[in-house]
Amino acid sequence: MNKSDLINSIATSSGLSKADAGRALDAFTSSITSALQSGQSVSMVGFGTFSVKHRAARAGRNPRTGETIQIRASNNPSFKAGKALKDAVN
Repeated sequence: MNKSDLINSIATSSGLSKADAGRALDAFTSSITSALQSGQSVSMVGFGTFSVKHRAARAGRNPRTGETIQIRASNNPSFKAGKALKDAVN
């Protein structure tokens, strides 16, 4: 399912127009993004939790040359599915 399919699904199930569903989806994603940027996590009971995980700097290896390189530290978004979502999928 891509973004336009998701917008169609939201519009159909909620009775909103496609334009309103698209704006709602954009607002949802931007709200989660801004919360993660400020260091917060977003928890939706039954669905899951969005959070930021920190990766420390480490040494890696260039597969082409075999040379050792330094990989910078980074923050990566993470999603952990909730029990209700896991149960619905299984």
